Amino acid sequence: MGEEKKLGGVWPTIKPFVNGGASGMLATCVIQPVDMVKVRIQLGQGSAVSVTKNMIREEGFGALYKGLSAGLLRQATYTTARLGTFRILTNKAIAANDGKPLPLYQKALCGLTAGAIGASVGSPADLALIRMQADATLPLAQRRNYTNAFQALYRISADEGVLALWKGAGPTVVRAMALNMGMLASYDQSVEFCKDSLGFGELSTVVGASAVSGFFAAACSLPFDYVKTQIQKMQPDANGKLPYTGSLDCAMKTLKSGGPFKFYTGFPVYCIRIAPHVMMTWIFLNQIQKVEKSIGL
Repeated sequence: MGEEKKLGGVWPTIKPFVNGGASGMLATCVIQPVDMVKVRIQLGQGSAVSVTKNMIREEGFGALYKGLSAGLLRQATYTTARLGTFRILTNKAIAANDGKPLPLYQKALCGLTAGAIGASVGSPADLALIRMQADATLPLAQRRNYTNAFQALYRISADEGVLALWKGAGPTVVRAMALNMGMLASYDQSVEFCKDSLGFGELSTVVGASAVSGFFAAACSLPFDYVKTQIQKMQPDANGKLPYTGSLDCAMKTLKSGGPFKFYTGFPVYCIRIAPHVMMTWIFLNQIQKVEKSIGL
């Protein structure tokens, strides 16, 4: 009896975090190949079709799932933290607002905060994921040949120091703040609009709100994602000099050399990757919550 009471007290607190991580990991299992192609496009290997054909021909079908362990680890840290934090923050804000729906700007602030916290927790796994996905594009002498996410984290710590796990964390956090502001705030706002103004049922509401959420997540975050990827994959030249001194330097050099649209390199694939992942995360989360409700959790 005491154990049940103890569990009942702990479960409501950890439930948003558990549900968030589980839904993100399930979505990643489905979307990993598209994410892999997106990274290769940003690294300048061609169009989505040519990148996919070359990868399968030269590296085998399994190359599309390279970095899956790092992707799952990233969701287990990043998405667990951001979705759990967002729900905790919005619940507290609603309680402070006498149970009334939150205005959009408050949802956006909750999304920004949740994104920053989630990215700070998930940055090491994100670095491992980017390096594993980009490894095959490097010359043979420069390849790191990580076998899985945990080996990547261990080798980065051993070779470059523990703080290297947060290399590129600045742009990662900024990108996550932009993505989660677009994703989380627009989802909650769209759910309210679909239910209250359009009279949609549960399935239509979840799918419609998820689609809107995915679009705004992609539109807000791609420029930051591009800079983050460039920072995390950079290698020193023959003189030991890195191409960029930081995210701002990368952004300015990119703007100067390619103009503002350079930041949207690979936007169709990025949108196709981000939007379905966001949609599936929300759909999986909705289904997990329904199962929990049916068994009394």
